[in-house]
Amino acid sequence: MHTHICIRHFRQTGFTLLELLVVLVILGLLAGYVAPKYFSQVGKSEVKTARAQIEALEKALDQYRIDTGHYPSTEQGLAALNSKPADEARWDGPYLKKAVPNDPWGKPYQYRMPGEKSEVDIYSFGRDGQPGGTGENADIGNW
Repeated sequence: MHTHICIRHFRQTGFTLLELLVVLVILGLLAGYVAPKYFSQVGKSEVKTARAQIEALEKALDQYRIDTGHYPSTEQGLAALNSKPADEARWDGPYLKKAVPNDPWGKPYQYRMPGEKSEVDIYSFGRDGQPGGTGENADIGNW
């Protein structure tokens, strides 16, 4: 009995450069479509976060007013919610569990008493940190 040893030629398996380029182009197109939608949602969530934080600050200021009979002055600012001003005998805080937060873009909230748009103004300048603007750059306040 003869045994035949067959030597087969195996084709190397793998991807050609052209196949890899096609895959990269497809991934690039998908990323180009998905990324703008994703980042627009991130911007919307930052605005919602700012609105929620402003609402919480406004409630804390209302509690401060109930205790003291007035809102903190512009000079005392939002810091009066956590640390007793020197000349405030009826202060019964702290009125926030944590320190006054920065806005979602890392900048301090603005506070003005008396306010121009309401009794007190609490606001953020938005993403650009500048007054005015549109979209995510627009000012966000308690008005």
